Amino acid sequence: MQKVLYAGSFDPVTNGHIDIIKRASALFDHVCVAIADNMAKKPLFSVGERQGFLKKVIEDERLSNVEVDAFNCMTVEYAKKKGINIIIRGLRAISDFDFEFQMVLTNRQLEPDIEIVFLMPSQDHFYLSSHIIKEIVSLKGPVSKFVPAFVETALKQRLM
Repeated sequence: MQKVLYAGSFDPVTNGHIDIIKRASALFDHVCVAIADNMAKKPLFSVGERQGFLKKVIEDERLSNVEVDAFNCMTVEYAKKKGINIIIRGLRAISDFDFEFQMVLTNRQLEPDIEIVFLMPSQDHFYLSSHIIKEIVSLKGPVSKFVPAFVETALKQRLM
C-alpha cells in the first residue's frame, strides 16, 4: 500500500488544499493529511478546530482513503514515525518554488529515503493562500469561492 503525507498549517483549509487532497487521494492508496502545530505562525484557529474543518471536508468529499492527524515535530520525522516515505507538497507559483526547493534539499539531508512530490492545484485555485483569504474576510470581502461554507462562517465569526 502506497502511503503519502500532505502536511501543512491549513489555517484555514482552502479549496486549493482540498483540490490537492483530492488529487493525492486519486493517485495514492492512503493519504495522511497532517496539521503542523507551529505556534510560530500564530494560527487563527487551534489545531483541534483545523482538524475538525479537515475531517468535515474529508467526510463531505467521501474520501475514504484519507485520514487527518496533527504533529509538532519536523515533517520528515513525523513521516518516518508513520512509516510514510512520500511527502506531498502543493506548489502554486514561482514564489512558492524557492522556499519549497530549499525545504526539499534540507529534508533530503535529514531523511534521504523520503521523497517529496509536488502537486499543483487546478487553475481555479492556483492563486489561493490562507493568508489572502483571512485578509479578504477581515476587510469584509466575500470568500465563498475560496473556502467551504462552514470555513467561511468560522472565519467571519473569528475576524469580524
